[in-house]
Amino acid sequence: MGYRRWGIAFAVFGVLAFSLRPILIKLSYAAHPVGPNTLLFLRMALSLPFFLAVGWWLRRDEPRLAGRDWAAVAGLGFLGYYGASFLDFLGLQWVGAGVGRLILFLFPTMVLILSFLFLAKKPTRRELVAVAASYAGIALVVSNQIGISHEGRLFLFGVLLVFASALLYAVYLVAGSQVVKRVGSMRFTAYSMAVATVPAVLQFLVLEPPAAALDLPARVWTYAIILATFSTVLPVFLQAEALKRIGANQFALVGAVGPVSVAVTSALGLDEPFTWVQAVGGALVIFGVMLVTLKRS
Repeated sequence: MGYRRWGIAFAVFGVLAFSLRPILIKLSYAAHPVGPNTLLFLRMALSLPFFLAVGWWLRRDEPRLAGRDWAAVAGLGFLGYYGASFLDFLGLQWVGAGVGRLILFLFPTMVLILSFLFLAKKPTRRELVAVAASYAGIALVVSNQIGISHEGRLFLFGVLLVFASALLYAVYLVAGSQVVKRVGSMRFTAYSMAVATVPAVLQFLVLEPPAAALDLPARVWTYAIILATFSTVLPVFLQAEALKRIGANQFALVGAVGPVSVAVTSALGLDEPFTWVQAVGGALVIFGVMLVTLKRS
């Protein structure tokens, strides 16, 4: 198989592996009353050795980081990986995996808005249409579950948490674009993920008893191991290699597979609702994000 075909294969497998994350989180919540503090701790702690190993390996071929780069890596790792992940884990307690993945898929539109607000990059008419379509689609997707009932208010709270997670990730991308150029994408990812493990571990130690992790059933440990390896470490490096081989434009097209696969899998395996209204809303979200992503690429 050729160089670019391998790139497409890496992109597809990377997107699908990463898209398993909300499903694994929901399965963990359903299997045992495990909290987001504990589950995030397991995910970060179990993936840490892989990122440390990659960071150590890359240090031989890359220049040493300056003090400002270390500070930027630490701050962005805290924001983009710990903060965004924790809000996502919290929100998925009340939001379905399919809806959560669609909301997270909005981050390119948030990058566009942040670039306009803080970098004075004026959006084009095409990009404005894309943003309007995306958020109209999200409104359709969540419209039939938001209400004045207790469940409806909790669902809205979960939606806002996942939206905040996507927003933090967008801030991380905008703020980290220059740092990545100086540090290198693979090394930046490895270091920032390692840094993000520290607050996740401290949070667990302060808020949860050690038994919260040690006394978990085997099923939750299995989900956590898959979450840390197959749905965190693997897609990070597959997607990095895919971007190098096929470029951001084609990778953006492959990225649309993610929310579609989660929506279908969630409807079949988690019995989450999937109505025609949600299908239309999801299509609008994907259409809008594609317009933004392909234009910016």
